[in-house]
Amino acid sequence: MKRIAILTTLLLVLPSLALGAGFAKVGTFGGQELKIGVSARATAMGSAFTGVADDATSVFWNPGGLVNVRGNEVSLNHVAWSADTKLSTAIVAFNPRSIPGTFAFSVRSFWMDPQLVRTAFNPEGTGETFDSGTTTFGLTYARFFTDKFSAGVTLNYLHMGLAETAVNTGSLDFGIMYRIGIRDLKLGMAIQHLGGNFAFDERESKLPVLFKVGASFSAFRNENHGMIIALEFQHPSDNLERANVGLEWGLNDMFFVRGGYHINYDSDGLAFGFGAGLPTGETSKISADYSAVDMDALGYVHRFTVSVTY
Repeated sequence: MKRIAILTTLLLVLPSLALGAGFAKVGTFGGQELKIGVSARATAMGSAFTGVADDATSVFWNPGGLVNVRGNEVSLNHVAWSADTKLSTAIVAFNPRSIPGTFAFSVRSFWMDPQLVRTAFNPEGTGETFDSGTTTFGLTYARFFTDKFSAGVTLNYLHMGLAETAVNTGSLDFGIMYRIGIRDLKLGMAIQHLGGNFAFDERESKLPVLFKVGASFSAFRNENHGMIIALEFQHPSDNLERANVGLEWGLNDMFFVRGGYHINYDSDGLAFGFGAGLPTGETSKISADYSAVDMDALGYVHRFTVSVTY
């Protein structure tokens, strides 16, 4: 009971401390590409994944959920973002026999095709090109501290480049997960992008710290069907509070249909997607997932995920 009380206090107090000034501070923080959600499964559920987080992509949503990867998992994710930019990630999660807990290495790359250098005298281009993007390398460790409580942390190294200029910094993500034991009810909390400042010029920028609290539970389950419902509250350091709701319906743990909605976002709205998992052995499986998120004037953003567990 004492642990439950402490956890409940953390879940309620930390987001409250983040409320701060109570007004949007859009455009005052850098590293905005770090807020782009990966994983077709998670985004199809309206990004309400902090209280679900049970696969390798947990490293980007709630590191405390990585413990649900019992063996090894490789996950590849791709996002076709707006303005011809792209986000690709790769994750390798594994459980070493000699050390308790689960580890993961991750690479996250936000990039764009080479662009023409344009000037006032050469608006069609000078013939030269430049690159822009951000690459993040992460190391995650998570473990159970009781049969119901787990926690995880991710250490990130960030490299940001714009033409001939490059900057480097670090960040930390921390997450916890508590399993109530009733209808698979889980509570999750995560703090992301805690880290140092960076500067492309004389003025420093901060990383967009994000506080999240989420919950998920099994609405129903029988031999063939199952449905998970997830809810989430978020407080970004550079915007107003927002919420996410989502669900996942599964058939024989092989075929899945998902849906969700983003509440109080600037652009994100309805989300949906589907997935399939094919067993390839007694303990191995290959899965593929797709999601689409309506971003209003920006159109639909599409995500794809392929993962292998073994």
